[in-house]
Amino acid sequence: MELHKKIAITRKSIGLTQEKLADLTNITVRTIQRIESGKSSPRTFTIKIIAEALGTTFEQLTHESQNHDSLKESTIPEIISDLENEKHFLKILCLSCFGYLVIPLVHFLIPIYLLKKSGSYNTQTIAFGRSVIRQQIYWGITLSFSLLLALAYNFIVVTYFKEFYLLHYLWIFFIMYILNALLITVSFLRIKTINF
Repeated sequence: MELHKKIAITRKSIGLTQEKLADLTNITVRTIQRIESGKSSPRTFTIKIIAEALGTTFEQLTHESQNHDSLKESTIPEIISDLENEKHFLKILCLSCFGYLVIPLVHFLIPIYLLKKSGSYNTQTIAFGRSVIRQQIYWGITLSFSLLLALAYNFIVVTYFKEFYLLHYLWIFFIMYILNALLITVSFLRIKTINF
């Protein structure tokens, strides 16, 4: 297998983006892109830095495999399968957020549990999962704060004004529940755009 393909496959198999590899090696993203596309032939020093960042050796990257076809046939489907598994997991994680319909203020514990149990080492999967969990925590805080504001408003209106209009708590629940359903749906749809 050609060097540039080995670098790209190895990088994807450990869940690194080109940007992250560039950060780890102090090589520009453009150079990484040119190396992986085969437009640029890296020097020995550059290959050694990339190999170290990928957790492999110079020899493993540069050695032309004798089982060239079997390596290509077995590695690429495994990587594609792993990426599909990561996307499938993220979809389940997003759908688990609908637990707010049953347990609204602590439902974020379900995706936290799923993320910990997944055992995924893919940095993008972990980052996306954490962002979904943060979003759900913020939603819970916003719901609680909105209900407290409604309570304060109703208390002030009843105490100090003779003509009053009380704010009904169910309106807040309905609005916040619909908003969270939209947030979860947007996160679910964003999974398709993730490039591992």
